[in-house]
Amino acid sequence: MNIALWAAQFVLAFVFLVSGTCKSLWSKERLVAAGQTGVQFFPLPAIRLIAASELLAVVGVTLPWLIDVAPILTPLAAVGLGVVMIGATTTHIKLREPKNIVITCVIFVVCVFVAIGRFVDVAREAGAVT
Repeated sequence: MNIALWAAQFVLAFVFLVSGTCKSLWSKERLVAAGQTGVQFFPLPAIRLIAASELLAVVGVTLPWLIDVAPILTPLAAVGLGVVMIGATTTHIKLREPKNIVITCVIFVVCVFVAIGRFVDVAREAGAVT
């Protein structure tokens, strides 16, 4: 299970590293042209804030668990990314983009998997779960 969780964490890290980097560097028009159509509803400062949040979550979903310092931050980061995916899915539903809806739902499921799996691991370490 640990290997599957690590794989899922690295998938999330990769996806949001790319997404956050693009959102922090590209214009709104270029993001829309590249398929991140949901940004069209937001002003550029909001897009940059989302980018910063995604990039911080990349660190949070990997580093605390990797170095065993404040590992509770890993499932919390996964929850935060899941919330972002709920918003993204809602936006893609409004835009009637079935492909993007499926993609965001799959990413959401990966977020839930990491969050639950790592919350269980944290509880186990604390002695709350055997």
